[in-house]
Amino acid sequence: MTRLREADAPTAAVTPGPVPKHAQLRAILLSDIGTTWPAHAVIPSERELSARHGVSRATVREALRQLIEEQKLYTVQGKGTFVAGERVQSHLHLASFTEDMRRRGMVATTLVRHIESAVPPLDVRAALALNDGETAWCIERLRLANGIPMALELGWYSPRVAPDLGERELSGSLYGVLAERYGVRIDAAEQTVWAETVNGDTATSLNVVPGSAVLVFRRTSRASGIPVEHVTSWYRGDRYQVHMALAGV
Repeated sequence: MTRLREADAPTAAVTPGPVPKHAQLRAILLSDIGTTWPAHAVIPSERELSARHGVSRATVREALRQLIEEQKLYTVQGKGTFVAGERVQSHLHLASFTEDMRRRGMVATTLVRHIESAVPPLDVRAALALNDGETAWCIERLRLANGIPMALELGWYSPRVAPDLGERELSGSLYGVLAERYGVRIDAAEQTVWAETVNGDTATSLNVVPGSAVLVFRRTSRASGIPVEHVTSWYRGDRYQVHMALAGV
């Protein structure tokens, strides 16, 4: 965890005048974000900022509140206030993670954590239209963008369309493997999105503190009407956002 020492940054003045002190302090702190304070560094405490800029802690608290609302900073219970990193914005469309990151000028890498052929849970069997006792490929992968963990993905894949999928190299685009090896091209999907907090292995894998918020995507994908994939992905809430275009009906 990176912490700024008080001597590392120059002191900017907050002066009496028509501009409220909390607004002046907000502007000063905003100028430090991304320069003096790198992404995900913990910033000085309210007490330190109060002493450094000669203002009350109430003024500091209000300036920080505004920057948190603007998603320039974020807080972690018991840890402090941190600089928010740049978020990757995704449009809702059918594309692999690899293609999505490449389109944004980022290098996508994948760590394959687990592969097995197993009987999936009832909801997965229903989504993939599998019979009782029929197995599917269970694949867990950690997705990174520019070397930073972005998402943890647990997917089930129908053996009817990709019988030996688990024996393939899956550290790149899985959709690319499906298309090139099996002639399966995903052309439709149903997806549900919600927010939740993560702990344990999920938090560790995503390199976030326990209790952090994530976006969860659950998707069933099809090719020419045939179920291919049922996948749940946990995306870091501090690194990922979704853009949706809405039209009237």
